[in-house]
Amino acid sequence: MTVPAEHALVLAAILFSIGLAGVLARRNIIFMLMSIEIMLNSAGLAFIAAGYKNGQADGQVMFIFILAMAAAEVAVGLSLALRVYGSFKSLDADAASSMRG
Repeated sequence: MTVPAEHALVLAAILFSIGLAGVLARRNIIFMLMSIEIMLNSAGLAFIAAGYKNGQADGQVMFIFILAMAAAEVAVGLSLALRVYGSFKSLDADAASSMRG
């Protein structure tokens, strides 16, 4: 039993919407990073579903690039979160907007 590619694309759109709502609604940097990860994974799911629909492995190759980009995003994002917490004792994104330099 196989899942139609349209169902996977709808799931990817739903996940992307959830991630976008999380980025726009939350002010905590950690929750924002998690929402961005959800958005990146939904984009990867969309690439895999489109590749499956066309019968090619291009979507899987793109997903590997997305995973590498997500790993770099986590490394940079967590280091920035540690820096903001060390400076302001808070992970609120509004506190980071008052940084100078």
